[in-house]
Amino acid sequence: MSINFSNTNSIWASVFVETLSRLGLKTAIICPGSRSTPLTLAFAAHKDIEAIAILDERSAAFFALGIARKSGLPVVLVCTSGTAGANFYPAVIEARESRIPLLILTADRPPELRECNAGQTIDQQKLYGTFPNWYSELTLPSLELDTLAYLRQTTLYAWEKTLYPIPGPVHLNQPFRDPLAPLPQSAAQSLQAHFPKNFFAALNPLLLNPNPQTSIPTQSSKGILIAGIAQPQSPQRYCEAIAHLAKSLGFPVLAEGLSPVRNYADLNPYLISTYDLILRNSQFAEKLTPELVIRIGEMPTSKELRQWLAKTQPTQWVVDESDRNLDPTHGRTTHLRCSVEQFAANLQQESAPPNSYLDHWLTAETQVRQTLDQTLSQTESLFEGKVAWLLSRCLPEGTPLFIANSMPVRDVEWFWQPGNRHIRTWFNRGANGIDGTLSTALGVAHRHQSSVLLTGDLALLHDTNGFLISRKFVGHLTIVLINNDGGGIFEMLAIAQFDPPFEEFFAAPQSIHFNQLCATYGVEHELIQSWEQLQQRLSVLPETGIRVLEVQTDRKIDSAWRKEHLGQFAAEL
Repeated sequence: MSINFSNTNSIWASVFVETLSRLGLKTAIICPGSRSTPLTLAFAAHKDIEAIAILDERSAAFFALGIARKSGLPVVLVCTSGTAGANFYPAVIEARESRIPLLILTADRPPELRECNAGQTIDQQKLYGTFPNWYSELTLPSLELDTLAYLRQTTLYAWEKTLYPIPGPVHLNQPFRDPLAPLPQSAAQSLQAHFPKNFFAALNPLLLNPNPQTSIPTQSSKGILIAGIAQPQSPQRYCEAIAHLAKSLGFPVLAEGLSPVRNYADLNPYLISTYDLILRNSQFAEKLTPELVIRIGEMPTSKELRQWLAKTQPTQWVVDESDRNLDPTHGRTTHLRCSVEQFAANLQQESAPPNSYLDHWLTAETQVRQTLDQTLSQTESLFEGKVAWLLSRCLPEGTPLFIANSMPVRDVEWFWQPGNRHIRTWFNRGANGIDGTLSTALGVAHRHQSSVLLTGDLALLHDTNGFLISRKFVGHLTIVLINNDGGGIFEMLAIAQFDPPFEEFFAAPQSIHFNQLCATYGVEHELIQSWEQLQQRLSVLPETGIRVLEVQTDRKIDSAWRKEHLGQFAAEL
């Protein structure tokens, strides 16, 4: 491990360069300059990387292009701040058009020295426009291990983006504060004693269509599968592939509420739907610490799960055929760029026998699920979390269900009951915003099976112009509207304790009479007074038109219910 522990910048640059070396970097072209000093020293000191100094940036960039063209592997380009990076531009364009992998590193002034007449400073953000495969500005160097892990994983992702899905240039802008030379700093030097020896252990070069028997140590006795957020074109094939993995490996499947896995429950005997609640029992969660995690697709919504993974730091493998970085925890993660169907097809081993670790999960699921379902079945008040639970139990088979962001997706995560109704969940979780909720749901329902939208009042109000689509809309959409007069999700945050300004600026109640709003657009409206009424309206859906079923709730009472109950369901484990 080649780390220079002199100061913050030297550690940061050493981690960056060591990561690249382990990924397969062989050549770095360095253009002289001051602001890039930490990078230059780290590349020059690394025994497995050939560092070549070239004065003219334009010439250096094309020289790197030639090496990369011949080898097919990324070559690094390093320059200082200011106009130096602008001289790389012609080679960046050529790399894009010729599909040549280049990793461009432009050193930069820190934010406080920009736009203030500091020397050799220009705007280097997205300097090469749309030509790079990917661009990012790295954060300022830090000694925090979590931040160094971010650097390692972001470097891994940058390397992958030079090669996949098509080869091309990637641009990273790296600001540095003084001192740029490796002048000693005691805090940095003390890090050497407790720097993790396995910090780089999980790094792997880009794996496409891997053979899991050679790529992943699948014989782990403490492994889990995580079925994350997904909208596959063929939900049944997707769920069958995950079930095959679970049975072959003997791993429990932690299934996100927005995954189709919960709606094809019969396929998977190892399904865990209450993991968020189970992990709230900290002692039991510690006993469940995994050695290996295979995650299918995006990270689930659950904050408890994310924090548990960040704390326990298992080796993670993310199976996803896209080119995205899907690890917000910046853990010891390798992305396998293939579909779960491809991945499962390569795993031919026989079903693994159950083990004690799996049994712990299954026993906890049975106990917590029984307590949760019993509690909700006995809840007579119009608690908004029960709406998601009821939908999982009464919607007609195969119903397309669009789920709005904020509280609805979290209630689905916590309360959605596994079943075999093959409900098809849809959602906008790319940016997780409430924009266009109604319009997107109408698009899903247009010329489709009668569909349902689960939404809060603010998400619906944000897109009421979507009702203007009704004249063009063919089909039926039932809108299950949870009206708690404001943003219920903010009641779960610490800012709720501060009022004013909480109620006006965060909860933002709009106090709208939805029956009048619906009348304006000619949309059917019905106020729900009981669970029986809601279940009756949902068990058979109309074939045409748009209707709103409004469930009026009290967001403060509901927030108190969640705070009281969510941590108690697994307390007896």
